[in-house]
Amino acid sequence: MAVQEVASAADEPKVALFNDPKIRSWIFQFLLIAVIGWVIYSMVVNASTNLEKQGIAGGYGFLTNEAGFAINFSPFIDYSETSSYSTVFWVGLQNTLVLAVVGIFLATLLGFTLGVARLSSNWIISRMAYVYVEILRNIPLLLQIFIWYKGVLALLPTAKNSIDLGFMGALNVKAWFGPKPVLADGAGYVGIAILAAIVASILIGMWAKKRQMATGERFPVLWTSLGLIILLPLIVYFIVGQPLSFEYAKVGRFGPRGGMPIPPEFTALLLALTTYTATFIAEIVRAGILAVNRGQTEASYALGLRPGQTLRLNIIPQAMRVIIPPLTSQYLNLTKNSSLAVAIAFPDLTSVFAGTALNQTGQAVEILAITMLTYLIISILTSMFMNWYNARMSLVER
Repeated sequence: MAVQEVASAADEPKVALFNDPKIRSWIFQFLLIAVIGWVIYSMVVNASTNLEKQGIAGGYGFLTNEAGFAINFSPFIDYSETSSYSTVFWVGLQNTLVLAVVGIFLATLLGFTLGVARLSSNWIISRMAYVYVEILRNIPLLLQIFIWYKGVLALLPTAKNSIDLGFMGALNVKAWFGPKPVLADGAGYVGIAILAAIVASILIGMWAKKRQMATGERFPVLWTSLGLIILLPLIVYFIVGQPLSFEYAKVGRFGPRGGMPIPPEFTALLLALTTYTATFIAEIVRAGILAVNRGQTEASYALGLRPGQTLRLNIIPQAMRVIIPPLTSQYLNLTKNSSLAVAIAFPDLTSVFAGTALNQTGQAVEILAITMLTYLIISILTSMFMNWYNARMSLVER
């Protein structure tokens, strides 16, 4: 019997090497990697040859060279015409991040407000929100930037006729001269107090959630957090001798003096990005709220909750699991759309580094590689944070 089994096994036809699915899969993957590697190698060699023919040296040594041009907006980094190209990169990145962070914050607030307003029982409010969303989301973003820049901000008065905004500074066609913070010794302690208050607020929120799940009793997290974030830095501020003050613009005969000038290019971009992105966020919020079963609202009313409490405590928390994934895409779009700043000469990363610096140095490959890698890193970090937040907000089955 054993002899027959050995004989039958020996008589079975052997499978050809290429017909083995695993081996065939490995061969195709190896060939694909080889082709991709050859294409990349050919592109690098071709670029190096062309740059050599044009007399342009490769490498990143140009980053230490003097830039030789001015940048009209750099709120946190000291910059002058004698600064290097590496400083140009950091200034451009700074301006891009400031525009993106402030834009995301404002677009989220406006978008959530519009999304809730779309579902309002008040006919006028819901129709106004509907008209806003349908009009602004169907006008190209670049056109909206030009409208704000040339059609609104360009109509402001000249420097001699500046609008005095009191403690908010002065406003004219050249800039908004807002209050400029002046830091003294000990200001770092106030910053540490703010961070400590934020961390404490997060920990209190986590504790309050566990306490509510265990006992059913709610803790006033919002008011406690606001008290911590406002009072703790304020107490530290007075203890260390008031190390933070503000320089206010003074309207003079030839225009405002002092303060922090915010150029109209920044304002136009911020308004356009905020109002445009908010329309898409509004539709995402509306869809998330509608995804929650109507019975949740009826159950909340049956328990005696008011409409505002129902929305804040029951509907929105459940809708967030639907809202967050597409909301991530809008945050990424707003960050990448900030590169349209080049159209109105705002000094963001694309404008000053991938534009002016590239034209002056001719290092197209290196500068574009750095710029693309920077946007890629920003997008990946944003996605990672939103994925973490989405996991925190997901429903957990008991």
